[in-house]
Amino acid sequence: MTLLRDMRYPTPRELGLAARALAEEHPGEVRLRRAGTSRAGQPLLVLSVAATGGAPLGADRNVLVVAGAHANEPVGGATVLSLARRLLDDPAPRAGCGWHFLLCADPDGANLHRTPRPYSLLDYHRGFFRPPGPEQPEWAPSLLPPDRLPPETLALTALIDELRPVLQVSLHATDLGGSWVQLTRDIPGLAEPFAKSAAELRIPVENGASDAAGWPSPGPGIFVIPQPGSEAAGAFHPEDTRLSTWYHAHRYAGTTAIVEVPMWASDLVDDPAPHPDPRGALRMLAERLTTDAALVAAVRGGARVPEEPPPYGTPVAAPLLRAVDWTLALIPQVAAEWTAGAPAEATAAYIASIDAFGRRLSLRAAAMLLRVLRAQGHPAAPGLDRLVTGWCEDFAARFGARWVPVATQVEHQARTVLAAYDRLVAAGRPDGTTVSSRSS
Repeated sequence: MTLLRDMRYPTPRELGLAARALAEEHPGEVRLRRAGTSRAGQPLLVLSVAATGGAPLGADRNVLVVAGAHANEPVGGATVLSLARRLLDDPAPRAGCGWHFLLCADPDGANLHRTPRPYSLLDYHRGFFRPPGPEQPEWAPSLLPPDRLPPETLALTALIDELRPVLQVSLHATDLGGSWVQLTRDIPGLAEPFAKSAAELRIPVENGASDAAGWPSPGPGIFVIPQPGSEAAGAFHPEDTRLSTWYHAHRYAGTTAIVEVPMWASDLVDDPAPHPDPRGALRMLAERLTTDAALVAAVRGGARVPEEPPPYGTPVAAPLLRAVDWTLALIPQVAAEWTAGAPAEATAAYIASIDAFGRRLSLRAAAMLLRVLRAQGHPAAPGLDRLVTGWCEDFAARFGARWVPVATQVEHQARTVLAAYDRLVAAGRPDGTTVSSRSS
């Protein structure tokens, strides 16, 4: 595929054009349709590949793969196109199963994150955008009442209600680190093919992911979201997680897998050795995060940035500044959690994952604020530019960052999706029935 050979992440428009061409090339097996409309009026497109052994585009069961839930994680779009073509070339996973791909869950956000071909962490952050939590399609239900959910969330939940997928896969990415999988229910046997793929492709396995601290782990890099009320710690509370769209598939005895893959790899997140002083390390990281955030907040408070549309502001100032403010408000909660809940024992990989998480929070806030200041020619922009540049360089140097080609990211995600479905079919449903028939 040209997009992969060119080492580029596809934009929502390119995804739509490529999907339409695929549907026209295979009219009896592939369909492209509109499942909803974004806040800015962009189509939310679903590409479906028909099951074999049944009526056209009909199936006993369905798989739903969601790409682009986070604007700054564009690899999922390339992965769904690759998966669709693989299913056409090798129809074995389509036996009695329809495959459906939401090409981009947040096209508005994806168009604001303008780094289709990043050459470095600095280049990636020059055009960075990640919306605040309430504006993210998957997380909105955990943060907003039902009557305030964005149309992207409503379209996604309606799609889940329609398809009743036995497996939902959400494709995610991290800027720097390793690969891991989060599961709403365990999929026995997934750890082996996941680890094999990562090893073959030289992608480190993030076996101490900060998002999954203390969660049950049936194998390296595989984490099962704990039940509400458990003592497991983490960046997000299980009660909030269970309100997300990941759990909507549970209404139909479905399971959700969240597949993370790095843009830049670091072997530090794959180190299982015990850390000599995790509590001291977390205190230091919390202090650094608080200090870095204060630097960004000082610029944000003193810059007096206009948020109005042109001619006073810029077209993207408001969403960028909402994201900056939300991130800065989140940071004190994260820092407090690190100091209050520091474990007596932890691996070097876990501390490295926390280190990376803290760096990216303050860096993202600074990078998005810088976009606004530079667009307006603000006198505070040069100083903030130096700060963002230094943080990016330190981040890459500290973690020995090495670029993972887009094609490699796609290959690992695609393999993991197919392995998750294969192992789920072999294991059967969590209620003891098989996945050979669609629940009613």
